[in-house]
Amino acid sequence: MPPAFPERAAWGTASSLRAWQQQALEAYFGADGTAPGPRDFLTVATPGAGKTTFALRLARELMERRVVSSLTIVCPTEHLKRQWAESAARVGIRIDPEYQNGQGPVGKDFHGVAVTYATVAARPALHRNRTESRKSLVVFDEVHHAGDGLSWGDAVREAFDPATRRLALSGTPFRTDINPIPFVQYEEGPDGVRRSRADYTYGYGPALADGVVRPVIFLAYAGEMRWRTRAGDEITATLGEPLTQDQTSQAWRAALDPKGQWITQVLAAADRRLTELRRVIPDAGGLVIATDHEAARAYAKMLREVSGQGATIVLSDDPTASKKIKAFGETDDRWMVAVRMVSEGVDIPRLCVGVYATSTSTPLFFAQAIGRFVRARKRGETASVFLPSVPTLMGHASEMEEERDHVLDRPVREDGLDDELLAEANRKEDTPDVGEELPFETVEASATFDRVLYDGGEFGMNAEPGSAEEEEFLGIPGLLEPDQVSALLRKRQADQIANERRRKTGDPRADRTAAEDIATLRRELNGLVNAWNHRTGQPQGVIHNELRRSCGGPPVPQASAEEIRERIAKIREWAAKRRH
Repeated sequence: MPPAFPERAAWGTASSLRAWQQQALEAYFGADGTAPGPRDFLTVATPGAGKTTFALRLARELMERRVVSSLTIVCPTEHLKRQWAESAARVGIRIDPEYQNGQGPVGKDFHGVAVTYATVAARPALHRNRTESRKSLVVFDEVHHAGDGLSWGDAVREAFDPATRRLALSGTPFRTDINPIPFVQYEEGPDGVRRSRADYTYGYGPALADGVVRPVIFLAYAGEMRWRTRAGDEITATLGEPLTQDQTSQAWRAALDPKGQWITQVLAAADRRLTELRRVIPDAGGLVIATDHEAARAYAKMLREVSGQGATIVLSDDPTASKKIKAFGETDDRWMVAVRMVSEGVDIPRLCVGVYATSTSTPLFFAQAIGRFVRARKRGETASVFLPSVPTLMGHASEMEEERDHVLDRPVREDGLDDELLAEANRKEDTPDVGEELPFETVEASATFDRVLYDGGEFGMNAEPGSAEEEEFLGIPGLLEPDQVSALLRKRQADQIANERRRKTGDPRADRTAAEDIATLRRELNGLVNAWNHRTGQPQGVIHNELRRSCGGPPVPQASAEEIRERIAKIREWAAKRRH
C-alpha cells in the first residue's frame, strides 16, 4: 500500500490517510475494522509523520461509534494546545484550548479540552472527576513527559486512570531515567531487562523511504577555541579533536559565545544554505535553537547583519511567544531564533535549515529538535542542520534512523545526559546542561567546516568558511531524493580531494607529497571509524583491529596508502550492509 501524500494538506486535515496511519488504525480496530479496540494504545511515529492526523481520525471514529463522548488532549506546552484545537476543528471536533482548572464544567459547545501536563499536575482530582463524568478518550501527546517519579507522571495516573480509552503518542519514546511511563506496557526481554512495547511503530527510516519526511543533512563545524580561566590561565583546544569532558564542555561553550567568531561564521554559512534552498523552496525558513535569552538576542542581531533581514525572537517568558511562532509559520520570513520551547511539537513545515546553537545534549532533546525540520510537504525537499563538531552530537546525528524503546531495570546514567531537562524546559529554565559550569572568558573562537553527516556516513574534509570547498556542500540542491543525496555527497567529497591535488600546479600528481596523501587518507579512515563507533558502540580500537584482521597489514601509522584505502572501502561496505 503506497503512502498517500497530499501536496500541501494542512496539519490534521489530509483527505486520505497515509499508509502508516491506515495500518495503525487497522492495528487498533483489526483488519476488518470491527474489533472494539484496546483500552490503551501506544503509537510511536517519527516527528513529522502525522501523529495528530492519526489521533484525530481515531478520536472521530470512537466518537461516531459512541465508544466515547468526550476527548481530553494532554500536551507539553501551551502552544501545542492551540495547535491541537485548530487541527481538531478542521475535522469537526471542537476542543477548548483555553480551559483552566478554576473554570468548572467544560462548555457545552465543546467535545473536550486540551490541557498541559502542568495543568493536570496542579489539580489531578479535578481532571479525574471530569474523566469519570463522561466516557472519555485521553490523548497523551509526547507521552514520555508523563514518566512516573516526576510530579506529572503521578498526576497523570491519578487523573486519567478511569478513562474509557487512552491513546499515547510519541516521536521519541525513550527516556534516560528508569521510571515507567504511566499506561505504557513493558515486556521483559531474554536479558531480563524490561522495555516499553509500542502497539504501532513508524520510524524515521521507513518514513524517509516513503517520502513522508525529509532527509536531514548535518553540517558539522569544528574550529580553534581559546578561553581564559578564573585563575588567568589561557587554554586553547580544537573542537572536533579528542578532548576531556571538561575541555569539550568549555570549547563548546566558547564556540556558542556571541563574543567569538565561530557562531558568526556558522550563522553566515547557514544563511547561505538557506538562500540556496529558497531557489527551489521559496518560503524555506531557518531556526536557530539557542541556550538562553541573551544568546538568542545576540544571534538575532548577527542574522540581521548577515542576511539584511530581522529575525523573529521567541523567548520562553514572552506571553506572545505562541502568536509569534504561528505568525512566523504563515510568512516567508527567513529566520526565527528561539530558546528550548520550540524544540518539541511546533509545527512549521517550511523550516528547512537549523542551527543547533545550544549546549543541551540529551538524545531526547536532540531528536525533538531535529524533528522540527523533517516534516515534508512534497517529495524531494531536504533539510540541513548546522551543529558543533562535538562527539555527543555526532553520535546523535549518526543514529537518526535507530529506533529506541524505553528501558527499565538499568542504572541511571551519570554522564550528565539525563532527561530532567524536560521538566526544566517547562519551568522555563534556560541554563546549559553539558558538563560543569566552570567560570571562564572566551578569548577567541573561529570556525572551520569539518564534515557532513548523512545516513550514518561522513563526507568532506576540513575547509575554511567561505572557501570553494565549503560552498560545494552548502550549494547542494534543495530538491533531492535520499539516494541522490548520498550520491552527490560522495561526488562532492571526491571533488574536494581532487581539487586539493590540483590547487598548486594543476597537476593532480605533483602538488601533494606521499606523506600528505597518507595524512588525508588517515583522516578519512579515522572519521569513518568514529562514525562506526557512534553507530555500533564498538570502541575505536576494536574497530581498527577488526579492519586489520579483515584487510591485513600493519597498524595505521605504518600502513601504506593502498592499505588504508582498502580499510576505507571495507568499513564503507560494513555501513552499506547495515543499512540494508
